[in-house]
Amino acid sequence: MNRIELSDDEWGRLLAFLKQLPCIHVGCPEQCKRFVGACLWILRSGAQWRVLPPTYGKWNTIFKRFSRWCANGAWEKLLGYFSEAADLQDVSMDGSVIRAHACAAGAANSSDKEEALGRSKGGFGCKIHAVCDALGLPVRFVLTGSQEAECRQAIPLLENLNARAVLADKAYDTNALREWLEARGIKAVIPPKSNRKGQIDCDYCHYKERHAIECLFGKLKHYRGIATRYEKKAINYRGMLSFASVLLWLR
Repeated sequence: MNRIELSDDEWGRLLAFLKQLPCIHVGCPEQCKRFVGACLWILRSGAQWRVLPPTYGKWNTIFKRFSRWCANGAWEKLLGYFSEAADLQDVSMDGSVIRAHACAAGAANSSDKEEALGRSKGGFGCKIHAVCDALGLPVRFVLTGSQEAECRQAIPLLENLNARAVLADKAYDTNALREWLEARGIKAVIPPKSNRKGQIDCDYCHYKERHAIECLFGKLKHYRGIATRYEKKAINYRGMLSFASVLLWLR
């Protein structure tokens, strides 16, 4: 497998959907493929846009096009398209703190909160809240500051997902989430916290399948542009995250 270039089959599947997006001008397919390849090079290497190899074109032109696609939601729409095939019998969710590089700070006319940045025990960074399907493939993400509690993003992540069971760790053991799941007939596979007053049963045999979300974060962090946040704008980092997720669906 070539980890730095798209295969003809992968590009063909991407191009078929990109042509359907009214907010995206594909133009010459070969030039568009070179642009997507440049984004993949940045995503895989985690390098600065300025050091993009000149064979891909002018770095500033490519960066501006990438930013437009992020603003138009093209990368997220790609993920939504491929994740329609998700196996929602079980879904697992969790959060992972991503350390932010110093160059990720200081977005003009913005704030840390608006750009999903914050400080926790691990330092300056952001947190990825994710949901994956039964096969460990990404379905949906939410970005927050690294200090944000995971349970607060649980319901927004699960909204409109027709899952039969939700697998999550103790951080999601809240009455609000359990009641929300019960009202929709969704099985909660969540271990109770040690300080919980009432006893709650958990299907620990089923809970073993929660490893899928941990494996997903491991795969995403093979992309250096995801493992460390370099993008100042949350919308651009979300675009990179969605692109990496699409690549997992393709491969």
